[in-house]
Amino acid sequence: MKTEPQQTRQHIIDSGYGLISSKGFSNVGLSQILKFADVPKGSFYHYFKSKEQFGEEIINNYFKSYLANIDALFASEGSGLDRLMNYWLRWQSTQSETCADQKCLVVKLSAEVADLSESMRLALDKGSTAVIARLADCIEVGIADGSIAPMHAAHTAETLYQLWLGASLRKKLSRDPKVIERVLLVTKAMLATPVSALTMPEKVT
Repeated sequence: MKTEPQQTRQHIIDSGYGLISSKGFSNVGLSQILKFADVPKGSFYHYFKSKEQFGEEIINNYFKSYLANIDALFASEGSGLDRLMNYWLRWQSTQSETCADQKCLVVKLSAEVADLSESMRLALDKGSTAVIARLADCIEVGIADGSIAPMHAAHTAETLYQLWLGASLRKKLSRDPKVIERVLLVTKAMLATPVSALTMPEKVT
């Protein structure tokens, strides 16, 4: 059970969550966060040393929930391919709607904070790396059950994640939902194509 200080801290995070994911980190001032959360400035600095640390905690909080949802999805019944395609279909669903709440958090913040905040960049990178690792595990399951063609799971997971992030950014620019539809078709084709039919480069270190 959460104590009152924990509840207050989480309330501040939740209040800033929607503001930053919809407007961006730089466009949201501390005064907006405080007003939306209905807490005094002293309460904010009791839990967070700076707005930057607050942004880092929002990212960590986002990935904690996001990864738990992935774990639940990938633990469901069905082949490895079924589980993986359900993940991409969920992604397509969120990107087919107006960006709101946490739906576009990684897409929204990645380019913005990469050069602005090292701690936030590292938090985004850590979370994204964890997502890719889970995708790779699911691909391995699919290869083992025969629903996914033999391939390098880690390389494919990284490539697909990057493909979907790029497509999501492109969709935001073009406002064309077919961008996501096309990347979904490419994803299906990649998972059905044996690695022997593809030129897979060595992982760049």
